[in-house]
Amino acid sequence: MAPNLSHHIISEALFLLLVFQALFVKSESQFSESLKQYLEAFGYYSINGSSLTDAFDDSLESALKAYQQHYRLEATGRVDSETVKIMSIPRCGVRDVFDNSNDGVKFSMVANYSLFEGMPRWDKRRLTYKFRSSAHVISVRRLRPIIARALQKWAVVSNFTFREEGFFGRSDIVLGFHRHAHGDNFPFDGPGNVLAHAFAPQVGMLHFDADENWSSNNLTRSNQIDLESVSIHELGHTLGLGHSRDPDAIMYAYYRPGSIKRDLGQDDIDGIRALYSN
Repeated sequence: MAPNLSHHIISEALFLLLVFQALFVKSESQFSESLKQYLEAFGYYSINGSSLTDAFDDSLESALKAYQQHYRLEATGRVDSETVKIMSIPRCGVRDVFDNSNDGVKFSMVANYSLFEGMPRWDKRRLTYKFRSSAHVISVRRLRPIIARALQKWAVVSNFTFREEGFFGRSDIVLGFHRHAHGDNFPFDGPGNVLAHAFAPQVGMLHFDADENWSSNNLTRSNQIDLESVSIHELGHTLGLGHSRDPDAIMYAYYRPGSIKRDLGQDDIDGIRALYSN
């Protein structure tokens, strides 16, 4: 696992429990443990021995406010309907926050994009990639043009070039579909919550959850996930970008099923150029 990518995966069952309790249980203390685990999974809360309780304490309220501020919600510190609404949207499994003491890595005041803690990046601009899956979802023949287009989105706004390697060749980025536990200590949760995750430079692993309802064409239905849209986002992580607070940015963490989002926003462009400015 890349030391600069300490993301966690929350189980779908746990997440659904959180949403159910937030909507139908009056006592906040009865669902605060699940809420703590959700916020911890994406970098807003630190769980230790003393915080493993069902108390809705000041630390949890503070973490929830930070989450709400990050996603431009009213920072109530309570699980209100707008907060539940956004938490119920499928998303990328990479953390939003990597270092609470230095959120945004010096860029938070002037931009919405973020960089991984320590700002890891590639020391070369010609990267290779290959496909390796443990679950069959889409053939490499169909996957190849989707990934090529996604990579080209980043190539045209940066000085990167990309070349596909053969299956047995060494490559910088390895992409593929996997189910549940798949060897990187971050098992997928099945359909519904976490769609994919990727590692920062120079690890270069990008994994899609094979159990999602993926669409590989331009006719994405309302219950499908557009593979090209998610690929562009996850490739941004492999280049060193964290999540953006701008909902129009490719690097925004949440993805609404049925939507197609394949164009980089200005915030994405600013982020990649800032990271590789010298």
